[in-house]
Amino acid sequence: MTYDHTRALELLRLGSGNVMADFREDQEAAIRHVVEGAGRLLVVQKTGWGKSFVYFIATRLLRDRGAGPALLVSPLLALMRNQVLAAERMGLRAATLNSENREEWDAITARLHSNDIDILLISPEQLGSEYFTAEILAPIASDIALMVIDEAHCISDWGHDFRPHYRLLERVVKRLPQNLRLLATTATANDRVMQDLTAVLGPGMRVMRGDLNRSSLTLQTLQMPDKASRLVWLAQQLHTLPGHGIIYTLTIDDADQVAAWLRLQGFAVDAYTGKSGEHRPALEQALQDNKVKALVATTALGMGYDKPDLSFVIHYQMPGSVVAYYQQAGRAGRALESAYGVLLSGDEQEATLDWFIRSAFPSRDEVTLVLAALETAPEGLSVPDLMARVNLGKGRIEKTITALSLESPAPIARQQTRWQLTSALLRPEFWSRAERLTALRYQELQQMRTYVAQPFGSHMAFLIDALDGNSDMLTPPRLPALPSDIDTTLLQRAQAFLNRTCLPIAPRLKWPVGGMPRFGIHNASSISHVAQAGKALCMLNDAGLGRLVQEGKYADHHFPDRLVAACVEMLQDWSPHPAPTWVTCVPSPRRPDLMPDFAMRVAHALGLPFSMVIAESHERPEQKTMANSTQQARNLDGALTVTGLPLSNGPVLLLDDIVDSRWTLTVAAWLLRRSGSGLVWPMVLAKTGHGG
Repeated sequence: MTYDHTRALELLRLGSGNVMADFREDQEAAIRHVVEGAGRLLVVQKTGWGKSFVYFIATRLLRDRGAGPALLVSPLLALMRNQVLAAERMGLRAATLNSENREEWDAITARLHSNDIDILLISPEQLGSEYFTAEILAPIASDIALMVIDEAHCISDWGHDFRPHYRLLERVVKRLPQNLRLLATTATANDRVMQDLTAVLGPGMRVMRGDLNRSSLTLQTLQMPDKASRLVWLAQQLHTLPGHGIIYTLTIDDADQVAAWLRLQGFAVDAYTGKSGEHRPALEQALQDNKVKALVATTALGMGYDKPDLSFVIHYQMPGSVVAYYQQAGRAGRALESAYGVLLSGDEQEATLDWFIRSAFPSRDEVTLVLAALETAPEGLSVPDLMARVNLGKGRIEKTITALSLESPAPIARQQTRWQLTSALLRPEFWSRAERLTALRYQELQQMRTYVAQPFGSHMAFLIDALDGNSDMLTPPRLPALPSDIDTTLLQRAQAFLNRTCLPIAPRLKWPVGGMPRFGIHNASSISHVAQAGKALCMLNDAGLGRLVQEGKYADHHFPDRLVAACVEMLQDWSPHPAPTWVTCVPSPRRPDLMPDFAMRVAHALGLPFSMVIAESHERPEQKTMANSTQQARNLDGALTVTGLPLSNGPVLLLDDIVDSRWTLTVAAWLLRRSGSGLVWPMVLAKTGHGG
């Protein structure tokens, strides 16, 4: 097909909003390559180079000449939303099929089949959906003019953002006609990843690789072991840093905590995480419109989020790999002459990153348990069925199922909502790959530690060398290093804030699958007597109070008066209405005096009566040994009872030391309400995270 330079340049200027825009080096060559059908192409270019212009302009040119629609595989919903808007600026009719718009699927499918969509965006998970392949893709498969794989490094298990469902692309690509236009794009591919991609997406794939240097980006690292110092540093710098940006954290809890602290300091910030749900588009737009100073985000706001004038990206903790950091820091300074990428590192990150690495692949025990359970059920088992049969967390079961189902040949297969064994056996290569990649992740983590120790001015060269680029022509940073000093008065406020962290505890509303037979509940019905929304004082083993809870429970077997005072202060700030008129607690058979002693001291400080009315009816394993919600609930079935009747009918403060699944609080509250108490307000010393 003939390439039209004039039309391509017109589309570039239309899409960029710049009437004087011109193509960057290799940009037009990539578009021409795709339009003319010159073979499969891998484009490796730094963030901000304009990879999306390549596939959107190519799609528009192909559609202008009567070609069929394009199919774009994209890994994140935030990225898809940006891509749809960018496509529409060039006059493309774009649509996306994802987990959040299922009610629109039928209408989108009808539009697609009537040739009313120019480019369809899908997640890699769709490629494993029977409905998608049979009902949506099959009728138009022969008409697809271009297949685009964005963030293609996700295909490679060497890549930092390896997505298991991207492995489906290897099977799809092998079935595609050799002359189908295929374009893969990424910003983060070293030599090893590129070799993997060309092997998977070939044959004869051409690679266009550009300069990785980001001259606008001034990089800096600061080692601040404790969270309080980093919170103070953030508050100080946000007062002086111009513009708007992103603050990355490793966990959802950290994102919520940092955002809460910065709001207390008067900044317009919001947390953006996997739990932001339906609010994510509004949060993305708020940053686009400069209505917030920053979003405090996990990697949920990552690949492809495009705000060209972000003036800073700050990491509250160290990411797990150099390439992940390059990708995230590269959000800043795309259309600015200068911007900051600052990495703060602290003590708690090591345990979190180690947990990420250890939990990335299913263990041999997890695989054995899941396969053994399926072997006993020829008709197959759903995930809830498996949760009732094996003592594994829901996330671990789903990770194990995903990993097994994506093998080729796969030892398990899905039939509607159930998983069944196939005749295929799990190959030894499954384990060798997991071991190889786990070792690689630890190597990447060590490389990241080395990056943190680099002196100011040498960070960009380190990143480029790690990505197998050329760092010979780098220029010095354009901005001065930010100061590392900490205001001592503000530090005291930050320490007090960390010691007063108040975390919500949402009540459970339904019984587990199969009910609680010993309590006379035989199905997953609604809970008739629900606890009120509760509060937890801190995260277990976190700095400050979290350490006191950890030591008090497992070492000292006594909670200090400081925790009593903190609970009283939290209750005063919380002010539940109607207020509790008495106090009780959940018993612990292994430390029978621990919680009653603490609860009595809290009750005394509040001037309320304490009554120990909940008792264990039989011995059972510790809740922390139960790995999923169903197992945790069943472990409590019939295990608690209420004594000392009649109960006070006033609202009650229900105390416990640690909360994880919330089933202990759920059962205790249900028993209290059923026995005549008033509303039950749960208060817990600590929540667990990453398995506690």
